[in-house]
Amino acid sequence: MGIVTNNLSFAYGKKKALNKVNLSLANGFNVLLGPNGAGKSTLFSLLTGLTQTVHGTIDINGDKLSDNKSKIMSQMGVIFQQNTLDLDLSVKQNLLYYASLHGIAPKKALINIDLILSQLSLTERLHDKVRTLNGGHRRRVEIARALIHQPKVLLLDEATVGLDIDSRLLIISYVRKLCDQHNICVLWTTHLMDEVEPSDQLIIINKGEIQAQDQSSKLCEQYKVADVYQLYFALTHNTEAV
Repeated sequence: MGIVTNNLSFAYGKKKALNKVNLSLANGFNVLLGPNGAGKSTLFSLLTGLTQTVHGTIDINGDKLSDNKSKIMSQMGVIFQQNTLDLDLSVKQNLLYYASLHGIAPKKALINIDLILSQLSLTERLHDKVRTLNGGHRRRVEIARALIHQPKVLLLDEATVGLDIDSRLLIISYVRKLCDQHNICVLWTTHLMDEVEPSDQLIIINKGEIQAQDQSSKLCEQYKVADVYQLYFALTHNTEAV
């Protein structure tokens, strides 16, 4: 059922960050594309319940966030732009701790951890402290942590920012496979246009407002442009993203 927002607005004081945002995100790979400061992180914060919704509504898998936050959070995996791992614990300790918060027994958690880390090419780092890992490996651990409880919705806020190309490609490829194999709803926020594929459901946001939402290839056809780069520039007049 995915994510639905209705007339979602939010302001920091007098500065409006989101203005009547209406989204309908089905299961699959949904990309939220926009320049820095467009409102992506504010929307992400609202969807994850970190910031309270003031104007408008959010429904996730048929439940209102305002009424069923605990249930929704138990079915959601989240990867924030900033690293939130405990650097002085090992990969295993970080993941087991998070699993325990979801009531998953260590034996079952270790099975899930082994499977996910193998798919993320990280099995050999299981006992290493997070502090010793590079940025790409830390991000993979965060993705593993977000998937331990097998969420129905996965939100990733600028998950590949600052990573080397190999880590970027591995992470985005892995998340796409999750969509195909488990039919989950993924919202991938980015300002990197090369992460968008023609079949993706694409949402372009700028200055707190949704400029367009549909399959990427259909939007390019609708606006008579050759690719997502031209589409982005036509809708935002912004040259910041790459």
